Amino acid sequence: MPHYDVAERHRTTVHAAPDVVFRAIHKANVSGGLVTHILYALRFAPAALVAAIRSPRGAWSSYLDRISRQNRVVHLDDLERAGFHVVAERAPEELVIGVLGRFWTVRGGPGAAAVTAETFRSPPPAGQALAGWNFSVARRRDDSSELSTETRVLCAPDVRWKFRLYWIAIRPGSGLIRHAMLRAIRRHAETIRDATS
Repeated sequence: MPHYDVAERHRTTVHAAPDVVFRAIHKANVSGGLVTHILYALRFAPAALVAAIRSPRGAWSSYLDRISRQNRVVHLDDLERAGFHVVAERAPEELVIGVLGRFWTVRGGPGAAAVTAETFRSPPPAGQALAGWNFSVARRRDDSSELSTETRVLCAPDVRWKFRLYWIAIRPGSGLIRHAMLRAIRRHAETIRDATS
């Protein structure tokens, strides 16, 4: 995605070889800690409020169900089932995830459309935004690895202003979630390293 509207980058050092770190990207629990769960609860609160206005009876249980799903162990495969798609992978250097949707809406989240590498060859359809999210692993001189992640989002022109307002509101929380994911992957990789050394 050479052209994009917003981007966010984060990195950490992992004391493990790149192949171990890359395996950890697939196997680590990336659900995050307490802060991540609070941020997800806040993110789903507007949808719960709308549901409560429409149907008070089922709104609270639906909200609790959604929150409880966020409190379980989450791996890369779970993200794929939730609408995020691995669109490119070059082990042990990089993995790219793509998602297409209307993230700024009350319901938020990814759309139903399958995202492939081909999706990134053209602009997103009207009313939607396309996000590319990668994990990169690079060997450092001391045999540790640098693990980085970058998220880029390209919006259809008709929704660019909506997404930018949404981005202003969620960017700090998004950064905290990305940091939590990198920490989880780092811990998992270093645990694997310790178990095999």
